[in-house]
Amino acid sequence: MQVTVEATQGLEKKITVEVPSNRVNDEVSKRLKSMQPKIKMQGFRPGKVPMSIVEKRYRNSVVQEVNSEVISSTFYEAVAQEKLSPAGMPKIEGQENTGTGFKYTAVFEVYPEIKITDVESIAIERDNAEITEADIDNMVDKLQKQRTEWVAVERAAQDGDKLTCDYKGTIDGESFAGGEGSELPVTIGANGMIPGFEEGMIGAEIDKTVEMDLTFPESYGSPEVAGKDVHFSVTVKKIEEPTLPEVNKEFIKIFGIEDGGIDDFRNELRSNMQRELDRTVKSKVKRKVMDALLTANEIDVPGSLISSEGNRIAQQMNEQMKANQAGAAAQGMQPFEGNQFKEEAKRRVSLGLLLGEIVKTNEIKVSAEKVKAEIELIASTYDDPKEVVGWYYQDKNRVGEVESMVLEDQVVDWVLERAQVTDNMTSFDEVMKESR
Repeated sequence: MQVTVEATQGLEKKITVEVPSNRVNDEVSKRLKSMQPKIKMQGFRPGKVPMSIVEKRYRNSVVQEVNSEVISSTFYEAVAQEKLSPAGMPKIEGQENTGTGFKYTAVFEVYPEIKITDVESIAIERDNAEITEADIDNMVDKLQKQRTEWVAVERAAQDGDKLTCDYKGTIDGESFAGGEGSELPVTIGANGMIPGFEEGMIGAEIDKTVEMDLTFPESYGSPEVAGKDVHFSVTVKKIEEPTLPEVNKEFIKIFGIEDGGIDDFRNELRSNMQRELDRTVKSKVKRKVMDALLTANEIDVPGSLISSEGNRIAQQMNEQMKANQAGAAAQGMQPFEGNQFKEEAKRRVSLGLLLGEIVKTNEIKVSAEKVKAEIELIASTYDDPKEVVGWYYQDKNRVGEVESMVLEDQVVDWVLERAQVTDNMTSFDEVMKESR
């Protein structure tokens, strides 16, 4: 077998493979002979059709079949011989039977040669925080507000009240689509209405009408009214004020504290907040390490891998969209296509190649202890952690997903051990802000 390699552009290679004629002809003859006893043809007894007729009728199709198989087997022999690493499937072209054999050309991309640059020069700033009593107070306040009860009052509307209103809007004295309705809930201070609307309702009274002249924002969702002046007539039907639940034994039972007191509740909150803080710090640092690796190691990425990854992302997005729409595509939305995710796909493929090189070069092995710890950490957020741990270990694929995640974390740790890391102590809210 003769192999000629030609570098075209970027990571693309073109190889021409010529296979000796006997490799093809011998296999064609073998198959035709094996077919002869099975062929039935009018005028001949079963299995007695002359080989000359068998060859005349079936040789072309058998040759095509054998050529296809020869291409499949010899391509991988050729790339192994030339020490090439194909990225994706080859494009086969220029097939021909020559006087000395069968020849074809394969065009494909190869994986880039990767050499990780000096990791010691990478600078990483790692944000962290300590959870204070004030942070826990803020969390308790948020939990109370999530369970706000609304109580009807007989007074003028104040900031923070929820109003139920009938309304009518006109532009230049004319009605417009969506400009009139009843039982509209308006929470003053929630910024759920156009600028000036909620402020204009402060002081409003039940069964009285408030007149106000406002302007729709230029960026308003409905182009028909965006940027236009509007007059609203709003009649208040009900005014309700917020009442926060008291933090007592009944309140903390909602969060699974059946027998303990307020201190137990706050300790549970601290534990949950610490877990979220650790997860967020880890996620942000991991992102920074990945970004730093990409910046320090610019590599050519095979287009075939980018295309494949883009299609995979699109498929996931389409499946998610269908799931969100109870099995049907979102109304009016077109399915996602792979080329829409080209940049994200390139990032993922590049990181995969870089991380793979770090793992290979430094012989990093996934830690079974860390995999076990990660599964237990995931399980700890469920009501029955033992059941969740068992569910993971029942399926090698589930454990494999965790192993991949842990291996990535080990690479991040490897980088952090060598990089220039600066710890930045800040507040819990600042660390968590980007994750909300």
